[in-house]
Amino acid sequence: MKLTGAEIIWECLLREGVDVVFGYPGGAILPTYDAMTKYPQIHHVLTRHEQGATHMADGYARASGKVGVAIATSGPGATNMVTGIATAMMDSSPIVCITGQVGSRALGTDAFQETDVTGVTLPVTKHNYLVTKTGDIARVIREAFYIAKSGRPGPVLVDITKDAQQMTAEFDWDAVAPKLAGYRPNLRAMPTEYERALELINSAKRPVILAGQGIKLSGATAQVLELADTARIPIAVTLLGLGVVPASSPFNLGMMGMHGEAWVNQAIQQADLLIALGMRFDDRVTGNLKTYAPHAKKIHVEIDPSEVNKNVHVDVPLIGDLREVLEEILPKVRTSDRGEWWAKIAEMKGDSAVRDIQALPDNGHLYAAHVINDLWRATKDRETIVVTDVGQHQMWEAQYYRHEKPRSLITSGGLGTMGFALPAAIGAKFACPDKDVWVVVGDGGFQMTSCELATAEQEGIKVNVAIINNAFLGMVRQWQEFFYEKRYAATPMTGPDFVKLAEAYRLNGLRCDKRAEVNATVKAVLADKRTTVVDFVVEQEDAVFPMVPAGADLDAMIRRPKREILAESGADKEWQMPNGETAAVSELALTGGPSPAATAPTAKRKPAPSSKKKSARVAPARAKAGKSKRR
Repeated sequence: MKLTGAEIIWECLLREGVDVVFGYPGGAILPTYDAMTKYPQIHHVLTRHEQGATHMADGYARASGKVGVAIATSGPGATNMVTGIATAMMDSSPIVCITGQVGSRALGTDAFQETDVTGVTLPVTKHNYLVTKTGDIARVIREAFYIAKSGRPGPVLVDITKDAQQMTAEFDWDAVAPKLAGYRPNLRAMPTEYERALELINSAKRPVILAGQGIKLSGATAQVLELADTARIPIAVTLLGLGVVPASSPFNLGMMGMHGEAWVNQAIQQADLLIALGMRFDDRVTGNLKTYAPHAKKIHVEIDPSEVNKNVHVDVPLIGDLREVLEEILPKVRTSDRGEWWAKIAEMKGDSAVRDIQALPDNGHLYAAHVINDLWRATKDRETIVVTDVGQHQMWEAQYYRHEKPRSLITSGGLGTMGFALPAAIGAKFACPDKDVWVVVGDGGFQMTSCELATAEQEGIKVNVAIINNAFLGMVRQWQEFFYEKRYAATPMTGPDFVKLAEAYRLNGLRCDKRAEVNATVKAVLADKRTTVVDFVVEQEDAVFPMVPAGADLDAMIRRPKREILAESGADKEWQMPNGETAAVSELALTGGPSPAATAPTAKRKPAPSSKKKSARVAPARAKAGKSKRR
C-alpha cells in the first residue's frame, strides 16, 4: 500500500509493538505529528523538554525490557536529546529517537533550526541514520529497532527530513526485514576458553563473582545463583547490578566500588579469582588499576568484545550471551565448601557493622540514610520501582534500599546524569502502571527537570517523589570537604518551597524533617492517588561512607568511625581516613543560615548501649533438599 513517510513511521512503530512514545512537536517533525492522529493505538506523552522525552523513553526501556521511543523536531529539539541519548548509551539502554530534519534541499545551508544531529550524536549512539528518501524509512526504522535491542543494547537515532515525511512510497513491511552485513551481535566463546574457565573456577580457593547489569539484560539471575550455590562463591554487585541477585540472598555480599561495602572491596582485593558477569570494570569499581585484585585470575563473560581487556586484563574471556555461557559451564562446575573463605569474609564484615549510621542513637537529626532505609521498610512488601538521580542520595539508596528483583532500581550509572530521575520515573510508570514508582532525588537534580511534574499531572499518573534536601550539591560538597579543605565553592544552594511547587502543579506536597515522621509520611504518600512530592529536610553536611578516593586502591577507603567514637564525640561529621586517623568536620553550615532541620538545638549524644556479639553465620546454607546439583 502507498503511504506518506509520516504514516510509514507510525505503521512501523505499531508493528514493532510500540504503545507509547514520548515527545515534543516542532516544525520539521510536524508531518509525523499530523499523521499520529490516524494511529490512536499509540499513546503520545507530551513532555516539557526533549531531554525529558529521552529520559522517559530510557526509563520505559529499563523498566519493561522493551525499546523506548522518543520524538523531537530538528535543531534545538534534537540537540536537547543528546544528554538523554548519552545516558542510554553509557548504560546500554535500548531506545530509538526519531527526529525531524529540514528539507533535503536545505541540508547544509544553515537553514532555520538545522543541526547536523547525526554528526553530533555519532559518539553517543550505537548507530544513527539520516533519511532523505521516503522509500528508506521503513527499512531504517526496522533496522533501528533491531540494532537497539540486539547484542549489547543501546540508543539509535533516526533523523528524517521533512520532505521524506511528506512524500509517498509503497509500504511493504516484510520486504524490509533487517539484513545488516557485518553486524554480528551473537558471538560465541571457543571450547578451549570454556575449559580454561572451568579449570580456574574449580581450583580457586577465594573466588568472587562480580555481578553487573548484563545479568538483567540476559535474564540470567537463576543461572548466577546456581553457580554461586554449587561452588559456594560470594557475589559482589555493581550499582547497575543491584537487584539482579536478591539482596536477601546469603551469597550477596553487597555493592562493590567507590561507595560499596568495605568488606566487599576487601574481599575483591584478597580474591584469587574474579568471575566478572556482564560488567565492564569501570573506574568506579576498580580504583587504582595497578593494584586492583593483584592476586586474582580473572574470567570475563561479556557480550560486547570491545569491553574485554579494555580496562582490566583478563585471563579468560568468554564472549557471548551471559545466560547461554553459564548454561554451558554449569554442568561441569564442581561442588565446593570454601569454608575458610567465607569465614574470612564474615570477619571483615563484622568491623563494618559498628560503623553503620543505622546503629547510631536518634539525636534529633534526620539523616538521608534513615529516610532511605525507612522508605525500604515501608515499601518492601509492595511491587516497587525506585528511580534515583545522581549524587549522595543515589549512593545512600544503593546502600540502604534492599532490592530483591531485577529492574527494581533504575539509575544513571555511567554518565551520572543529574535530572534523570523524575522523567525516567514517568517512563517507568508507563511501562509498569501497576507498580509503585518512587523517585529518590537530590534538591539540585530535582530542580533540573522539575518541569516534568506538569507531564505527570497532565497524564494523570502517580509517581512518588522523595527529595533528599540538604541545601547543597551534596556529592560535590563532600569532595570539597574531604579533598579541598572545606572550600564550598558554588555548592550551597537555595531552592523553592517544594511543597508549594507541587501544589502549583495541582499535585500533593508534603514535608518531613524528623525520623519519627518518615513512616507516617510514606503511608500518606501511598494513600494519595496523585503524584506526591515529599521534601525530606535532612542533615546538611552528612557524607557517604565508605569512600574510595579517586585513583586510590580499592580497599583504601575513607571510613565512618566506629559507633563508640561517634557516640563519645557528639559529632556527626567525623570520619576515618585510610591511614586510621580521624578528622572532624565543623558543625557550621556554609549556606548563609541554618536549614529547617538545624533550627532546633542538637541534643548531646549518649554512649551507645553495649550489646553482646552474636555468632556470625560463616557461610550460606546450601539450597534446600530436592534441588538438583550440578557436579
